[in-house]
Amino acid sequence: MKILVIVTHPNIEASNWNKSWVNELQKHDDITIHELHKEYPDENIDVAREQQLVESHDRIIFQYPLYWYSTPPLLKKWFDNVLLYNWAYGPEATKTVGKEFGFAISAYGTEESYQATGSNRFTIEQILTPMQALTRFISGTYLPHFVLNDTSDVTEERLAQSSKDFVNHIKTVRPAEVLTK
Repeated sequence: MKILVIVTHPNIEASNWNKSWVNELQKHDDITIHELHKEYPDENIDVAREQQLVESHDRIIFQYPLYWYSTPPLLKKWFDNVLLYNWAYGPEATKTVGKEFGFAISAYGTEESYQATGSNRFTIEQILTPMQALTRFISGTYLPHFVLNDTSDVTEERLAQSSKDFVNHIKTVRPAEVLTK
């Protein structure tokens, strides 16, 4: 299985978690790492290149910090520009059918804060509902997410364990359900 991890972090060098995850991913030759902010500092996305990357991989993981209960702006732009009519959806679309899509996020809040009774009032599953809907819309297979909560609690041990857990997750996770139109 060919795995593509699309990393979207505007300042990865200042990120403990996302940077650590990328460093661990780099140890695995069977994973392609694609950092959007490094590739497109001007945010001018090469749509044909991005589509070719998606087409040449079986599993696509979107890695990003949670931004206002959503994705960073460049990832939203990537969705808008790359997932085109009759390529990713529409009557002639075939390029994303059956591909596996997963989401790996880092979140500042604790696990308890992402509960109905927590300060955020919504679970991570609920916050990721638009990503599940997107996956369904493009006839992909939605994978269970990977999340790291409480990113303010940084220790070397926690960084190392989270990075190993992340790689293990993206290599072994199985779809919770097959989503088709």
